[in-house]
Amino acid sequence: MTDLQASLIAIGGTIVIAVIGYNKWQEFKAKKSVERAFASTRDDVLMTPPSRDDATPPAVRQEPGFFAAGETPPDTDGQSLPAADAAADGDSAVQAGTPTTAQDLPVDELVDCLIPLALDGPLRGEKIMAAFRDLRQAGSKPLHTIGLRDGTHWEAIAHGAQYSALQVGVQLANRSSSLNEIEYSELVMALRAVAEELGAEPDIPDMKHVMQSARALYQFITEFDAQLSVNIQSNGEPWLISTLLIALEKQGFDLRPEGRLVMPDGEGDVLFSLSTNVTLAADTTSRLTLLLDVPRVAQAHNGFGALIACARSLSLRMDGTVVDDGNQPLPEQALSDIAVQVDEFYANMMAADIPAGSSRALRLFS
Repeated sequence: MTDLQASLIAIGGTIVIAVIGYNKWQEFKAKKSVERAFASTRDDVLMTPPSRDDATPPAVRQEPGFFAAGETPPDTDGQSLPAADAAADGDSAVQAGTPTTAQDLPVDELVDCLIPLALDGPLRGEKIMAAFRDLRQAGSKPLHTIGLRDGTHWEAIAHGAQYSALQVGVQLANRSSSLNEIEYSELVMALRAVAEELGAEPDIPDMKHVMQSARALYQFITEFDAQLSVNIQSNGEPWLISTLLIALEKQGFDLRPEGRLVMPDGEGDVLFSLSTNVTLAADTTSRLTLLLDVPRVAQAHNGFGALIACARSLSLRMDGTVVDDGNQPLPEQALSDIAVQVDEFYANMMAADIPAGSSRALRLFS
């Protein structure tokens, strides 16, 4: 081996060690940032049985069902989430002059990865919208763009306006999954092509940090992804579907085009839904299930109270009994305990800056 070869090998080894060390340092910083943000240890609600003297073990009694995505979550509810684009140890993907986005904008620093685009000069909204027409999402995560108008305020891109800076937001997680490395890499490539077309320069956040933020947000979603159900069991013969639909319509239910039966909240959203537990072709059913998607219903609407009141009214009108998933009648004490848990659940979502039924919650729990 010549001296030149030995020198090249030594130099190459030094470079490899330096790169590995840098990557380890970046990973350590991101990990510490997430650990600090999720340091809270408050008990979980809805997933923890209420404490009372006459409590019966869950294996014996089945209360109204709360369904969470995946495994039973650890006791980590109530934590405040970090801004999704706040980089570890003070570094930030959002440079000076970019907004702290409000919930009425289509991008939100708490739930989106924010990518600033510096422009060479002002651009009209029409040109920006044309450039982004084929870039609407990364995998299953929606993507939105806002612009700085008149150097004073940020808004969704609109026709006829001019913008001096842009910011792209891609949602970090939803009920199905978190943003992954492949989706992010494909987004970055597509965004660079759009930026070149617009004469812009994107400031791409570090992938490792983005993945850490995406996984942290998805953990929050899984821990708060609670659905609550109660059932109405016929006391006699099964109900005719045709007769049942008339009764449900009188109760206030809407039959949606896709076949869903929902109770409107009076503001254009769904309060809770109803399942007949049979196929569309069936003529009868002996069991109805009312389902409340807890994080998607604002506390002010009292979704649980409305659901129970509806279940009682239907059971009286149609000669049925309100029962749990084990077909056992539900006592008042059990319903009262669950109502307390629901209130605690809402309080924890509020503490995390993602109130139930808010635009943030509707985006995340979609």
